[in-house]
Amino acid sequence: MKTSKPLWRISVTTSIEAEDAVSELLAGVSGATAAAYFNLETGVSTVSVFCDRKPDTRKFKAEIAAGLKNISECGLKIGTGSSEIAKVKREDWAESWKRHFHPLEIGAALLVKPSWIKQRPKKGQAVVILDPGLSFGTGQHPTTSFCLSEIVRMARANARPTKAMSFLDIGTGSGILAISAAKLGFQPVHAFDFDPESVRVAKENTRKNRVDAKIKLTRGDVTKLPQKPARQYDLVCANLISNLLIAERRRIVNRLKPGGTLVLAGILAVEFAEVEQAFADMKLRLTAKRVENEWCSGSFCFS
Repeated sequence: MKTSKPLWRISVTTSIEAEDAVSELLAGVSGATAAAYFNLETGVSTVSVFCDRKPDTRKFKAEIAAGLKNISECGLKIGTGSSEIAKVKREDWAESWKRHFHPLEIGAALLVKPSWIKQRPKKGQAVVILDPGLSFGTGQHPTTSFCLSEIVRMARANARPTKAMSFLDIGTGSGILAISAAKLGFQPVHAFDFDPESVRVAKENTRKNRVDAKIKLTRGDVTKLPQKPARQYDLVCANLISNLLIAERRRIVNRLKPGGTLVLAGILAVEFAEVEQAFADMKLRLTAKRVENEWCSGSFCFS
């Protein structure tokens, strides 16, 4: 049943670097699930929660200010850190949220778009339908878009109709990379994530995109993978934080075929040199790199 009862939006503008920490802060303060929108043009992230009841403005703002101070003291740049509490109509919230998300084209090969966008694909362009949700990965984030670009590049450069390339997605989030790989002809496509909610959402997204039969998607922990894998892959994407990439580099690299490509993302630019050196010690050399805002991603091949 439709209701005209308003919602209260509590939002904080911050940097992409502090987005996850601010999301945790708002969720803890409000008891509601936080959602984030990153503006590619301005480089500003807006984290919001929505409440049915009017919040205690003074109390909430004080808790948010204290939380932002703690985040800053941990070494994260919080950007403006400005907060706002505003009353919004439910219909206004739903429509304004949709306006934040636009189609993303990766060359002429791939179109990623929300279900409410009616844009038609170009001839030969694979389409991934992905609505924003709680799980990381709508294609808008710099690290995700780099991974998508590398998947497209590999698909075009290594087109072998008689032999499909294999793909492994470590930390699949929304499933966007695995779905894109399956749409572009990679086979088999395997993906896993430690978070059970991410796995649930990713499986739902594979069904929506009608590739669930092409993707083996499971819950898994990169720290518990066997050192000797049952299979190696032509392309491996690991979109994880840098300390996890470094700590588990042997498990990750062991899953890469000789001559294959490893894409590492989710790395703060100031930490990339350390990651690059750790994988150089595993006989991998950097072949491509992209820096956007605070983030850096790279592709590696065996030396």
